[in-house]
Amino acid sequence: MDVGMQLAELCKTGEEAKGLETLYSQDVVSVEALAMGEAGREAVGIEALKGKHDWWFSANVVHSSKVGGPFFFGDDKFALTFAMDATDKASGERSQMTEIGIYTVSDGKIVREEFFYGV
Repeated sequence: MDVGMQLAELCKTGEEAKGLETLYSQDVVSVEALAMGEAGREAVGIEALKGKHDWWFSANVVHSSKVGGPFFFGDDKFALTFAMDATDKASGERSQMTEIGIYTVSDGKIVREEFFYGV
């Protein structure tokens, strides 16, 4: 539960990069519902996950975001909800997005995250 509470707080305060350094396994697997740029759907390893975060923030302007949760499932899983208002820098298209992140924890570190998108 502690990892879920910490990640939720870091996301709510815009410090998700700090969470990458402290809460994630070096071998983390991150899976998106759709391909993220040229990287595809899956990022394996902490450096790939950092690259995914860098790509997102370089490709988008985030106007506002809200984080809900955590919602716990047993001792090894939790979920967060995300709502964002962002503009794609390349197209100039502004959109509102919602998603659910499901996180799996082992030995006190996040080892897997999966994202489900709302339409």
